[in-house]
Amino acid sequence: MKPNTDLNDTLFERARRVIPGGVNSPVRAFRAVGGTPRFVKRAEGAYFWDANGQRYIDYIGSWGPMILGHGHPAVLEAVQKAALDGFSFGAPTEREIELAEAILQLVPSMDMVRLVSSGTEAGMSALRLARGATGRSKFIKFEGCYHGHADALLVKAGSGLATFGNPTSAGVPPEVVRDTLVLEYNNIAQLEEAFALYGKELACVMIEPIAGNMNFVRASVPFMQRCRELCTEYGALFVFDEVMTGCRVALGSAQSVYAKAIPGFEPDVTVLGKVIGGGMPLAAFGGKRAVMEQLAPLGPVYQAGTLSGNPVATACGLATLKEISRPGFFDALSGKTRLLVDGLSRAAAAEGVPFVGDCEGGMFGFFLLPELPSNYGQVMKTDGAKFNTLFHGLLDRGVYIAPALYEAGFVSGAHSEADIADTVAAARAIFKAL
Repeated sequence: MKPNTDLNDTLFERARRVIPGGVNSPVRAFRAVGGTPRFVKRAEGAYFWDANGQRYIDYIGSWGPMILGHGHPAVLEAVQKAALDGFSFGAPTEREIELAEAILQLVPSMDMVRLVSSGTEAGMSALRLARGATGRSKFIKFEGCYHGHADALLVKAGSGLATFGNPTSAGVPPEVVRDTLVLEYNNIAQLEEAFALYGKELACVMIEPIAGNMNFVRASVPFMQRCRELCTEYGALFVFDEVMTGCRVALGSAQSVYAKAIPGFEPDVTVLGKVIGGGMPLAAFGGKRAVMEQLAPLGPVYQAGTLSGNPVATACGLATLKEISRPGFFDALSGKTRLLVDGLSRAAAAEGVPFVGDCEGGMFGFFLLPELPSNYGQVMKTDGAKFNTLFHGLLDRGVYIAPALYEAGFVSGAHSEADIADTVAAARAIFKAL
């Protein structure tokens, strides 16, 4: 039961006076679903508690990093120990090397890796690197894929087939995105046409292998294989944005999943974030040695960061990677995620609600549609009003999913079967009314 004074309302009103929209990242504002954001007071395991002391089963997990759950003892110990030695040095540490070595061992498509502080920073740096390494300016991205808020990446699809993109944010001049070609996800014919028109001018193709910002949409195996073939044929780099999927859908990331279906498959450049930092501000991009040696101080492509390789963040990331590398962790995590998605699917079917879900490792998504979408246009057909009803119904029952129709969800090692059963029961009660 809510208290007479809702502290979330009080905090939100206070925040809006000093922070644009009352939040420091737009989706937190609940604009898509309505209502008041929950201000988190503390978190532990699979749960967080809001300003009123209300507990929620957390299926966001800081938008992916908390794969072990909140406050895992081994991670907490590593962070506390590192903090005692110093917060930031602006100089190299041995732990940076250890984390880089651990990442390269898990993602062998990379020979070298550069640590940065955010997914946006890693994505924009990977694009600059691709342009510098190839000497080309144009690149392909796909509608519905999010690669951070760098200017050249904030684009929507053009007005026709194989046309260049238009800015999706004020403050991004049209000339900044004139070399950004936006194509439909999973559309092989359109991809081939774009390469036929611009192939020798393309620096790279950048893709989310599982797009987590149109909920959960996989690149098909034939589409992924064709991307790889065309990049190789035309000398463009294939950039895998695994900020969300990296070490989350599998220990070896999404590229290891595709490698099982496409012999010899690997990207040229990989962008990582979220899980590799364990909840701290840390991300990375890496690739083959010849490409990475184009970065300063070895090469002409400049990239730098005062807090890159932060000693507390690297301690958090290392401890997280150690724990998720333990035998059986991903099998158990995948099983729980599948249990959740299957449970929700059965609950919806029992009440006659159109519903379809998908998952990989500890990442999942669902749509109020009869079948899984394969691109952004199909995703847009889902029922937003019914999703908002589902969101608020779950929230009222102590279950926290993304406050937006187009965001993936995340299960952690801390979620129990009881948590999942409670979530499914809550959802079924709401499905009855949809």
